[in-house]
Amino acid sequence: MTNGANGQRFCKRCLLQDYDEEEYIRTLRDHILWMDEEMKCPEEMYRKRLDICLECDKLNRGTCLACGCYVELRAAAKRGKCPRKKW
Repeated sequence: MTNGANGQRFCKRCLLQDYDEEEYIRTLRDHILWMDEEMKCPEEMYRKRLDICLECDKLNRGTCLACGCYVELRAAAKRGKCPRKKW
């Protein structure tokens, strides 16, 4: 990630067509699995957060169009917050 002229963050490599979807999913799950337990929210909270994200119009192929994050990573983090204040 890098910052643009207006301070917004953007990804330099966001061509999903080039990603191996299975590898992407495996890498995402590994990041969550390896996250320090003290940094993770409880599983029930994680699932509730994802349920809310699934209903949001800003969800697009696992990323949040409001902030650009990978919603599953943000939802797993104890300190994670929805940029639209939905959770």
